[in-house]
Amino acid sequence: MLRITRGEESKLTSWYFEIDRSLLGMILLLIGVGLITMITAGSADAARLGKPWFSYILQGFVPYTIGIFCLFGFSMLDKKQIIKISIVGLIAGICALLFTFVHPIYINRSARWVVLPGFTFMPSDILKPFFIIITAWFLSYMHKIYGSDIFLNREAWRAKLQSWWPYLLVFLICTALIFKHPDVGTAVLYVGVLFVMLFVAGFPWKFMPAMLGVVGILAALAITFMPHIRSRAAHIFDIVPRTQAWYSINSIKHGGLFGSGDEAYVKDVLPESINDFVYASIAEDWGAIGACALLLLLFLVLSKLIQHASSAKDNFVVYSLAGATALFGGQICFNLMTALHLFIDKGMTLPFVSYGGVSFITFCVLFGIVLALIREDTWNS
Repeated sequence: MLRITRGEESKLTSWYFEIDRSLLGMILLLIGVGLITMITAGSADAARLGKPWFSYILQGFVPYTIGIFCLFGFSMLDKKQIIKISIVGLIAGICALLFTFVHPIYINRSARWVVLPGFTFMPSDILKPFFIIITAWFLSYMHKIYGSDIFLNREAWRAKLQSWWPYLLVFLICTALIFKHPDVGTAVLYVGVLFVMLFVAGFPWKFMPAMLGVVGILAALAITFMPHIRSRAAHIFDIVPRTQAWYSINSIKHGGLFGSGDEAYVKDVLPESINDFVYASIAEDWGAIGACALLLLLFLVLSKLIQHASSAKDNFVVYSLAGATALFGGQICFNLMTALHLFIDKGMTLPFVSYGGVSFITFCVLFGIVLALIREDTWNS
């Protein structure tokens, strides 16, 4: 039997022994759950739409292959390479975001999409991992220039390149563009991730009311000027028969404790049963036990991220992991609350589990970066 020992010095063996294999294993397990759901719920959804049962498998082959390649490929990079790639990715994402206003393409009443031959994606998805890395780099850079107090230091707020203003200007413009699409859920998610990273970087807690006020203003603007948001908010707790929320709740109920197996018929008529409402499909197929097991797995990934963030030596790694934790946890909350009809449907995927192209690749890139930063911080610091 071939055995790899630490004495065999190569990049591959160093990667194998230095990577957090338990975290990588949990991510691969989540991907496995998503692939199983793509086959079970995907075949039912394809039949509902009059497509061959294997259509989602064919459509998902390329993005899932790219995503897994990105997961392993990015995990082998070092900090400098990650920052350089993130700069390029951020610029490309911003350009794609601006393109949606130059050449808007509406899908489901939203102009958040860019359509290329055989490929449709949301620029706001592409931006997520690179936004986190560049924000982490900016915060650590500000600490190097201005010391521990980067929020109340007057020098940090002067009108110059090495200050808060260039970063905040770009962030506010991008968030406003996402909000204008309209894509309120993603805009709130970006703001929430930034808030978490700022507080981890030492933002004074006494300003928490002001931060909450910003979120309240965004919510008020959305309800006031966006009729579809106002309509959904007004009926957030109403379960109207034969709507997505109604089918989702009934799908979860029908799963019982051990799952419905071959009798899992509610998901056959549930729209987005492999995307926004994938948790309902899993609850019906696998029952409450399987659904709770998935929640436990997601919680273990979050706890791993928090554990590494708490023990990291490099501030850049701390901020990056804090942002990744906030994004991963935020999307989980949005998706589960949608499935349980505790929040309006905002089209948030369940990371690694929901069927998706760019969304899946985005989280593979993010966690590839996370694994790389953890490895470098643990072994090379």
